[in-house]
Amino acid sequence: MTTPLNGSVVKAFGILNLFHASRAEITAGYVQQNLGMNFITAHRFLRTLESVGALVAVDKGRYRLGYALVDLSQKATEETNLAAILQPQLIGVTKDIQEASMATGFDGQMVVCIAKAASPHPLFVDIRVGSKLEAYCTAHGKLWLAFMDEAKLDQYLDAVVLKQATPASIVDRDKLLDELREVRRTKTAYNYEERDAGIVAVAVPVLGRTGKLICGLSVFGPPHRLNEATLSTAADRLRSAAQAVISGLYGSPSPDIRAADAD
Repeated sequence: MTTPLNGSVVKAFGILNLFHASRAEITAGYVQQNLGMNFITAHRFLRTLESVGALVAVDKGRYRLGYALVDLSQKATEETNLAAILQPQLIGVTKDIQEASMATGFDGQMVVCIAKAASPHPLFVDIRVGSKLEAYCTAHGKLWLAFMDEAKLDQYLDAVVLKQATPASIVDRDKLLDELREVRRTKTAYNYEERDAGIVAVAVPVLGRTGKLICGLSVFGPPHRLNEATLSTAADRLRSAAQAVISGLYGSPSPDIRAADAD
C-alpha cells in the first residue's frame, strides 16, 4: 500500500517555488492568486515558513527567502557527490556509443572536466578529470555560454581572445552569438574540429528544476566515426543520461504528488 503524501509539505514547496529572479518578495495575496489557496490559508503558510527560517518578513505582509534554505543547500551540496552520480552514466554512454564521454563544470572562463569515461579506441587528445578547455571553441563551452545570463556572457566575450585554434574555430563574435542562441534553443551543442583538428563532439545540458545548468555531458571522437547520424544517436543517448542524472540528484517524483497538491 502506497503511503499517502502530506499535502501541506507539497503546498509549502509550491510557495517556495514562487520565488525567482524577478520576484524576490511575495505576499499572501500573491500566493492566493498563483496557487489557488484562500487568503487565510496562504497567510498561515507564510507565517509557518517564517517561523522555521525558510522565509523572512521584510515588511508587513511581505516575505523573502530565508537563510535556512542556504544552510540546507550547502548540506545537500556537501552530501551529494556529483561525480559519483555522473560516472556510471558516462560509462553507460561510452559503452553504447563506443566513444569517449565526459561531464564538465565551468569556472567562469573555461570548462572543467569533472568526470570522464575513456574511449575504447585510441585518441590523441588527453582529457582528464581536472583538465580545462576553452569555452568558445568546445561543445561543452558553448553550452555554458549559451545558458549564461546576458551580462555575464558580455563580460566573458569582452575578456576572452577568440583565437583561431583550427580553421574551423568561430572567432567572429556575432557568429558565435548566433550559434549560442541556437544552442540554447535546441539544448544541444556541437564542436566540429573547432579546438582540435580530428575531434568532433556533441554536448547536452543537465538542467536543474529552475533551468540552471548543473553540468554538461558530451561524446567526442574523430569525425570518421562520429558522423552526423552517429552524433544524432549520441545526442539522444546523452539526453537519456541527463535525465538519469537529474533523477539521481532530485529523486523520482511520486505519482501521488498531484493528489497531495489537490488536498
